[in-house]
Amino acid sequence: MKACFSFIIASMIVASHACNGTNKTIEGKLIRLEEFSSMWADQRLVDVWLPPGYDLYTEKQFPVIYMHDGQNLFAQETAFGGVEWGIDETITRLINEKKTDGCIVVGIWNTPKRFFEYAPNAPFRKLSDTTKQNLKAEFGFGNEPLSDQYLQFIVKELKPYIDSCYRTLHDRQNTFVMGSSMGGLISMYALAEYPDVFGGAACISTHWPFRIKDSTQEFTRACVEYLAPKIESLKQSKWYFDYGTENLDASYEANQLIIDSLFQTHGFGATNYKSIKFPGHDHNEKSWSTRAHIPISFLLGVND
Repeated sequence: MKACFSFIIASMIVASHACNGTNKTIEGKLIRLEEFSSMWADQRLVDVWLPPGYDLYTEKQFPVIYMHDGQNLFAQETAFGGVEWGIDETITRLINEKKTDGCIVVGIWNTPKRFFEYAPNAPFRKLSDTTKQNLKAEFGFGNEPLSDQYLQFIVKELKPYIDSCYRTLHDRQNTFVMGSSMGGLISMYALAEYPDVFGGAACISTHWPFRIKDSTQEFTRACVEYLAPKIESLKQSKWYFDYGTENLDASYEANQLIIDSLFQTHGFGATNYKSIKFPGHDHNEKSWSTRAHIPISFLLGVND
């Protein structure tokens, strides 16, 4: 087991100061795990966010949300395009409104292999040989994506570390996964592959087309073919999907409706399935930050 070692980035509990030279302070406490190594995936940074009040309790345990693209969650200076999700503010607001006691968020930074690690292996295998070859040429794939290895890193290495070092509720009912775009795809895949580990997935602006310009819906249908044999066993899990209507998100609705049909046909309803359209929302952190409270509330069982 990896030793519990970390570097505290910022904390409003311990101190009130700017994070890395910006004017923003972190709500709660942000801890950076430098160079988290793995036998399954490339070494990377991991941020662990602890909710306000975490240090005031000695026994209280918290649910955990594992989020992809961790560099975009808390601080402008590390976020893509300088815009972050503001996950700390979002959850702190829910705490202040007494809707939840909060949760721990594990922000897994991506690597240069992001696309390969977030591309679900099993649906990929169901694509036609021609499509596979085109994708390999377009994105530089080897034989297959790296998502199976990436998920093993999370499930077999990162989660045991987090559970050993922090006061977590580590059962599946309190362990969730969340991400946007390709991060939505890998969140879907994580829950389908490991329903005994994760109790829910929030898939934001899920990139069903897979390729940037693809109107064939081939990958979406490959996902349906992959999910269909598992679907009855996934009813104890929480599934959240959403999409906007602008730019890249404009191509998502037709694909999402195919996914919705699969789940609805098998009896999924309000308690275990949500699919929401957000008119005017774009494919970026600014849009995702404005609605992050909705999937988080759904996963945590909060009425927001």
